[in-house]
Amino acid sequence: MQVQVVGRNLEITEALRQYVEKKLSRFDRYFYRPLQAQVRLRVEKGRHICEVTIPLDGLILRGEESSEDLYASIDQVLDKLERQIHKHKTRINRKNRRENRLREAAAAPVIREEVEPSPEERWEVVREKTFPAKPMDVEEAILQMNLLGHDFFVFRDADTNEVHVVYRRKEGGYGLIRPE
Repeated sequence: MQVQVVGRNLEITEALRQYVEKKLSRFDRYFYRPLQAQVRLRVEKGRHICEVTIPLDGLILRGEESSEDLYASIDQVLDKLERQIHKHKTRINRKNRRENRLREAAAAPVIREEVEPSPEERWEVVREKTFPAKPMDVEEAILQMNLLGHDFFVFRDADTNEVHVVYRRKEGGYGLIRPE
């Protein structure tokens, strides 16, 4: 696994780099090809924060943990990523059994939500992201959204190649937004 370790308000020693690489090497057994991992270590207000991002084909494994000890933060985030991998693999194995249910769910009515800005609000873009839009079905999009820990996820539908959005509803469950 290729590992890029970056520090902020923290010097990355060779021992620390080797510790991170050794701990990340345990993920090699889950994948057939070598992976690239980005590890960001930082110190903020006495807390040691470790953030790990591992891009896969159409999937991003990401975790962040903080504690008073840097090595504990590293261990915690890698445990979190391992749970994400197990969860993803389990869902992929179940996917074939659920395809009929997914087709029925895709035919369900579309939920629309409109938000009108008030005149007092100032709309300002403070962050912009780009990402590869791999075609996927609704279940994969929900899985990706949950792995990232987001409340919504934009994806390209595998059947129609149109852009859709899945989101987590406050009342529970998920919503799907499709263009007309």
